[in-house]
Amino acid sequence: MLWVKSLHIIFMVTWFAGLFYLPRLFVYHSMAQDSASRERFKIMERKLYWGIMTPGGVLTIVFGVWLWLGWFRGAAGWLHAKMALGALLAGYHLWCGMLLRDFAADRNAKSHVWFRWFNEFPVLVLAAAVLVVVFKPF
Repeated sequence: MLWVKSLHIIFMVTWFAGLFYLPRLFVYHSMAQDSASRERFKIMERKLYWGIMTPGGVLTIVFGVWLWLGWFRGAAGWLHAKMALGALLAGYHLWCGMLLRDFAADRNAKSHVWFRWFNEFPVLVLAAAVLVVVFKPF
């Protein structure tokens, strides 16, 4: 089970790397003035979302469920909180996908300031998840 736990952590780090970086790309994309830059951002965003973030997210969830089935199976409150935070991240991930689609179709209506605030959400979830897992408060 330690291999499964290790893989869960590795893919969680991969997923978070994308969750931190994609909204930052959205900030720069929303500020881009020339079409060459906008096209470059579209390519970067698509490759990050589909090549790194989505596989990282899926494998994080797969190995997390495997851990739950093979190790925990309990009703620990901290684990429920961690799973709820994971569900929030999955929703955020999907929201990023919708924003990606808007940028790809040149339909973005949000400002770089909005994306700067949007970019902070995964930081809060990461902090909460680490605290819940380390301290197991309930």
